[in-house]
This record gives sequence, C-alpha cells and structure tokens, in this order.
Amino acid sequence: MRLTRFTDLALRVLMRLAVDRGDSPTTRDVAATMQVPYTHTAKVVARLQHLGLVEARRGRGGGLALTPAGHAASVGGVVRELEGADDVVECEGATPCPLRSACVLRGALRRAQEAFFAALDPLTVDDLVTAPTGPLLLGITGGPPAGRQAGGPGS
Repeated sequence: MRLTRFTDLALRVLMRLAVDRGDSPTTRDVAATMQVPYTHTAKVVARLQHLGLVEARRGRGGGLALTPAGHAASVGGVVRELEGADDVVECEGATPCPLRSACVLRGALRRAQEAFFAALDPLTVDDLVTAPTGPLLLGITGGPPAGRQAGGPGS
C-alpha cells in the first residue's frame, strides 16, 4: 500500500506540530521546514483543521497548534480518514474487471489494506515523535521564526 502525497504531508505536519516548543509555527514555516509548496501545506492544514486535529490562529502571535484530539489521534484513524475506504484496485470502474464476480484477489487486497491500517491503529501522533524522531525533528526545525508577519489562518 502506498500513501498519497497528501496523507504523507499531513502526517509530517502533525508530527511537526506534536513537537510543541510553544512557538506556534505558521503554515509557511511548516511548508519551508518540510520543503513542500505552501499551497499544498495550506490544503493539508485546512483538512486537519476540519478534522479537529489542528488549530490555526490568525494575526500577531498566531500560528498552528495541535489540538488535544490531534495529540491523541490514532495514526491508523488519520490515514483511514485521509486515504478513504476505496479498494486498493478498481474492479467496478469505467471498464469493470471481467473477473470481479469470482475474484479472490479483491478480498485478499481488502484484508491486506485493513491489516495495514490495523498496524497503524495503536500508534498516536504523539508516539510518532518519541526519541529518536522528536529530537531530530526539533533539530531540523530550528528556533522559532523571527519577524513573523500577520496574515491568513496560520499563514
């Protein structure tokens, strides 16, 4: 199973915010740290806000913060939510597979997908930033950004 780039970035954003140093980074700060476009990061942050995992505060002193639900969120649950419940293979698409009525592979792939999610279920976002990941993440994020300007949500 391969995660979409959106889900990958969402997990990295959650990890960055879970390493709480009280600096409330902006979306631009997080995008720069993760070396991804701001527009992609803004879309991810908006979705994480909608899910109640991230809070974005506007204006001077604003920025992003992980909510208590975000800290305790199951990684498997987050991945399920972001990836959706679609089958790994498309059997019923525009050109339906002629084997779909008697296919053993479809069920096996569904079980494999559920096993993938189940392996992530016990992990919380906070678990992802225990040593050695958390200290490494702190090292690459540097200190709080200087001279941050007010702007959009968590700009």
